[in-house]
Amino acid sequence: MRGILLDIEGTTSSISFVYDVMFPYVRRELDGYLRQHWESESLQPTCELIARDAGKDSLASWLAGAQDVSQQQTLVREEVIRLMDADLKATGLKQLQGLIWRSGFESGEMRAHVYDDVPPALQRWCDAGINVRIYSSGSIAAQKLFFRHTTAGDQLHRFKGHYDTTTGPKQEAASYVKIADDFGLPPSDILFISDVVGELQAAQDAGFQVVLASRPGNPDPPSNQDYEVIHSFDQIRLDS
Repeated sequence: MRGILLDIEGTTSSISFVYDVMFPYVRRELDGYLRQHWESESLQPTCELIARDAGKDSLASWLAGAQDVSQQQTLVREEVIRLMDADLKATGLKQLQGLIWRSGFESGEMRAHVYDDVPPALQRWCDAGINVRIYSSGSIAAQKLFFRHTTAGDQLHRFKGHYDTTTGPKQEAASYVKIADDFGLPPSDILFISDVVGELQAAQDAGFQVVLASRPGNPDPPSNQDYEVIHSFDQIRLDS
């Protein structure tokens, strides 16, 4: 094992932190963010992606029928809420969430939860020369914010790479083939840890080693799954 690829939600951090803290923060700040940053260089390309998430040809064609900026913002807001209510892993939504979370993390209002075993494991793996990276449906920008501002301090420097849905869907083997290529390692030399069986199956199909993370608050794994289950990163043996 020369590389480790980690999921975030339900693997390094609790599902409840994401759903009870991070998502409500976006809902609370969404209207104000759209008003304040509507013409910004970061928001407009993100809204273009949200238009594609909504099945539109382009942002311009989507907003053409709106009478003013306020109505345009309302269209975007309603689509964002629809995507969040459906818990869809849409690229535009994830990028917008990352933009909004920035102020929460940088102000200190939010500190990302990580399980107690995560920081020492990251240190241990880095000391052993393991190449550790993240693959999450959250945008790369949001991932970096998350690990820079954790309850255990800045952990971002432990990671040598980040991947999101711009690489590909997390339950498709082709995404993991791309990631292994970017690692510069054979897939069999990389361990992927996630709490989602569909993701593990896709990674295994691509040739990765895989283990299933079972954390407090995670749904019970399917009874017919046959992956090795861990409850702590302390169970990962570097010599196995």
